[in-house]
Amino acid sequence: MTSNPDDSMTTGARLLVDALISRGARMAFGVPGESYLAVLDALYDQQDRLPFITCRHEAAAANMAEAYGKLTGQPGLAFVTRGPGATHASIGLHTAFQDSTPMMLFIGQVARQMIDREAFQEIDYRRFLSEVTKWTGEVGEPSRMTEYVGRAWSTALAGRQGPVALALPEDVLSAECGADPHEARVQASRPAHKAVQASPHPDDVKAVAELISQAKRPFILGGGGPWTEPEAKQLRQFAEKAGIPLAVSFRAQSLVDNRSSAYAGHLGIGADPGLVAHVQKADLLLVLGPRLGEMTTDGYRRLKPPYPAQKMVHVHAGAEELGRVYQPDLAINAAPGLFIDALANEGLPGDVAGRWADWGALNKAQERAWRAPVSNPGGVQLAALYGHLRAALPDDAIITNGAGNYAAFLHRFFEYRGFRTQLAPTSGAMGYAVPAGIAAALVHRDRPVISVAGDGCFLMSGNELATAVRYQAKLVFLVLNNGFYGTIRMHQERHYPGRVSGTDLSNPDFVAYARSFGMEGFLVEHSDDFAPALARARATDGPALIEIRVDREAISPTARLSNLGRA
Repeated sequence: MTSNPDDSMTTGARLLVDALISRGARMAFGVPGESYLAVLDALYDQQDRLPFITCRHEAAAANMAEAYGKLTGQPGLAFVTRGPGATHASIGLHTAFQDSTPMMLFIGQVARQMIDREAFQEIDYRRFLSEVTKWTGEVGEPSRMTEYVGRAWSTALAGRQGPVALALPEDVLSAECGADPHEARVQASRPAHKAVQASPHPDDVKAVAELISQAKRPFILGGGGPWTEPEAKQLRQFAEKAGIPLAVSFRAQSLVDNRSSAYAGHLGIGADPGLVAHVQKADLLLVLGPRLGEMTTDGYRRLKPPYPAQKMVHVHAGAEELGRVYQPDLAINAAPGLFIDALANEGLPGDVAGRWADWGALNKAQERAWRAPVSNPGGVQLAALYGHLRAALPDDAIITNGAGNYAAFLHRFFEYRGFRTQLAPTSGAMGYAVPAGIAAALVHRDRPVISVAGDGCFLMSGNELATAVRYQAKLVFLVLNNGFYGTIRMHQERHYPGRVSGTDLSNPDFVAYARSFGMEGFLVEHSDDFAPALARARATDGPALIEIRVDREAISPTARLSNLGRA
């Protein structure tokens, strides 16, 4: 479709693109489809303002959009076609939902006159996606496009943030309608879109300050969101000044600088037993942001529902989450960043300086001891590898990973120093590291990006190396190759020892695979090989890959494969 010379008329697709740009959208990811050709045409005229990153699979496009949302705090955008395109992309919605990440998925839909006939690739998305979105809508009239986009954008950002989806019937996109004379003017006069978030009541803030001042062993657990960098800094400074230990929830390690005297570690899979013991010894647990889900609580065993042994204050952006599993002594519906700002300004009553110094120091010493390197079987020592990676990278380097036992080494031995430098799915979705790394490299072209994946995790999205090369995304892919699905093999050996089934893998030559896409590839079979390989990979103009051969016995930092089935 060519541009319409009549400025008073436009199309549903052009209204869509204009509404996104006016709200601050700066990048979109997707796989093209005939069901939304009109949107692709509208994007043609806005390539400088809203570039469209063409991906090789819809799951990767959705994961890139989710990573964009994590990095920027604004909704990440993904465009996919109907049916298979939407079902492929649903994994990204699930990740965004469990991670509380703002995201918008736009789905080309069958024309309105075809709806409810089981037309080609037709799905009722309002039913299909209801469990993995905050809201799913379908635009029935082109003239209402701006309204729907506004609602979707606001919904993604409000309260507990998360994904939304909009189904776009193809005839709605191509149909002409009157241009919205107010949209450009209103949006131009507004400041950047501010998310609607609840603020804490002053009485609640005073009550929390009093509870803290009366506690002998207070403990802060941060995570969830939404957080801004200044708010996260304020959280760290509050904990440091008070001497209260501060841990973070599963895969929220970059919320605060891990070097902080208050930082006590992370409550994730395979968490430090010493940290867990300290959390359980606390007499007041101040939970700022996390949902207290299965991974953070280790199957709801670290904290017993519905009434934990400790006094608990739970601050969460979504009112529906408070009291859902745990019944806290004080539930506060507020954005955690707004709460910590109010608490820091309120201050703590009485003379509390140094009251918890020994308690905080004990927790910090435990965290340092747990992070100390341990050896593993094989020529590649993973603790040393991540130690070198930390030393070689600046504080703002972004690290992405998917799911698998390989991530346990990364989470334990890598020290996160910069805000939102960890991109990892709390949903435990494999295949995330590669697309998330590409998105990070495109959003922050001036910052180093390292994508860490196991061999099984990597090949779930390895075809996106083509995307990295096409857009010259400068990042380094680390592929830790042990020839099996490590997490599943670990559980298999524990519960069905000696009965290996379905977990062995046959892999390509990953170095040759990378080079086939036109990028540099390097092989590491010994720890001494890693430093020069990393230096050469980072010196390339575009993406590069390092295959790291890992001994199968190194199944986790604390276990060996051959010992798992023993009593």
